[in-house]
Amino acid sequence: MISQFFVLSQRGDNIVFRDYRGEVPKGSAEIFFRKVKFWKEDGEGDAPPVFNVDGVNYFHVKVAGLLFVATTRVNVSPSLVLELLQRIARVIKDYLGILNEDSFRKNFVLVYELLDEVIDFGYVKTTSTEVLKSYIFNEPIVVDAARVPSLGAAGIFMQGSKRRMPGTAVTKSVVANEPGGRKREEIFVDIIEKISVTFSSSGYILTSEIDGTIQMKSYLSGNPEIRLALNDDLSIGRGGSSIYDYGNSSGSGSVILDDCNFHESVHLDNFDIDRTLALVPPDGEFPVMNYRMTQEFRTPFRINALIEEVGPLKAEVILKVRAEFASSITANTILVQMPLPTYTTRVTFELEPGAVGNTTDFKEANKRLEWGLKKIVGGSEHTLRAKLTFSQESHGNIVKESGPVSMTFTIPMYNCSRLQVKYLHIAKKSKTDNPYRWVRYVTQANSYVARL
Repeated sequence: MISQFFVLSQRGDNIVFRDYRGEVPKGSAEIFFRKVKFWKEDGEGDAPPVFNVDGVNYFHVKVAGLLFVATTRVNVSPSLVLELLQRIARVIKDYLGILNEDSFRKNFVLVYELLDEVIDFGYVKTTSTEVLKSYIFNEPIVVDAARVPSLGAAGIFMQGSKRRMPGTAVTKSVVANEPGGRKREEIFVDIIEKISVTFSSSGYILTSEIDGTIQMKSYLSGNPEIRLALNDDLSIGRGGSSIYDYGNSSGSGSVILDDCNFHESVHLDNFDIDRTLALVPPDGEFPVMNYRMTQEFRTPFRINALIEEVGPLKAEVILKVRAEFASSITANTILVQMPLPTYTTRVTFELEPGAVGNTTDFKEANKRLEWGLKKIVGGSEHTLRAKLTFSQESHGNIVKESGPVSMTFTIPMYNCSRLQVKYLHIAKKSKTDNPYRWVRYVTQANSYVARL
C-alpha cells in the first residue's frame, strides 16, 4: 500500500503527482529531492533506494534519467514497492514508446489514466500492459525519436553499423500504429547480461558471476505462438540436475546455468528435449527468462593497476585496460574509477600518444580518479599514467589506502555466457506474413573490480 506516487526530472521538477490516500504532506516531493540531492549520510554516494524522513518512507528508482518515487507511512516490503515502480515505468514506456520528460508532458492525460488503472487507493490492481488495453482509451502523442538521446541498454543499437536495428525500434508505442494506419509486424528479443567480476592484485579472477535476462517486446497482431530455441548443449544446475527437475540436464554442456526462471506465459513442454521455449507473448516488454551463471567464462576486459611512491609527497598510478574480445566488437561508454589516498591534493594525467575520445578527471571532493573512454575496440590495450601529489607523507602502505579499481562499460552484440538464440519461429496466419525478427545481445558491467 502506497500513499503517493510522483515522477521527478533531474532538476527536481514535478512531472507527475498522484496522492492516493492523503496521509503524507503535499511537500513530500520537495523534501525527497532535497534529501537525495544533498545526501550526506555515510559520507558520500547516492541516496539509497529506500529511506525514512519524519516518519515517511520514501522508495525510488531511476529510469531513463527520471526519478520514480512512492511514499507511505506504513511498513511495507521495500522490494515489493521497488518492483512496482519498475513495472509502472515499463507500462508507461510501453504506451508512450519513449520514456523521457518531453513524452511525459505531452502525454500527461494518458499517464494519469494509466496510474488510475494501475493503482486504486494505494493498492495495486494490475501492471499488465495487455490487461490495461481494455481500460485505456487515450492515444499516445508520438515524440520525435530523432531528437531524443538513446537511453538504456537497447539504445546503443541505434548507432553503428547497418546490420543493427533501426532507431525507431525501441521507441514505438504498443498501441500506436505506423503512419497511414498500418502496423508493422515485428518482434525484438534482447539477451542482456550484467557481469560481476573481482580480480586479485596479480590479475587472477577471484569471483565471477553473470546475471542475465532474455527480454522480449512484441508488435505482432493476433497473438501468434512463438517458439524460441536456445543452445542444444544448455544445462541447468551445477550438479548436473536442474532445480526444475529437467531430467536431460546432464551438466556436460558448454553452457551451464546455475538456475533460471521463466515468465508465466512460457510453456516448457519441449524444453527438456530440444531446449525450445513456446509462448504467446503478451503486449509490451517482458522478461522471457532470467538466469544466473557462475561457471568460468572469459572476461571481456583485463585490468592491471599499479601505485607506487616516486619521491617525497609524490606517487604514480599506472592503469592498463585490455579488451579480450574480437576486433570486430566495440565496447562503448567505458569509465574506470580508482579511489586515491585521502591526502591527495593534485593529480596530473598522461595519456598514450594518439589517444582519442579519452577524458580524465580528479574528483577532489571524494578523492577519486576517473578515466573515461568513448569506445574500445576488441584486442586493443589502453594505458593511463597519473602523477599524484600529497599534502603529507604516507604513514602506512599506500596500496592499502588506494583502490580498488572499478570499471563500467557496455558491449553491444556480445555476451559472455555463450547463451544463444538459435532461431525464432512465429506461427504465421498466412503465407504472406513475414514479421521482422530482431535478436540482439548486450553485456554490461554490474560490478567489475580489480584489487591493488
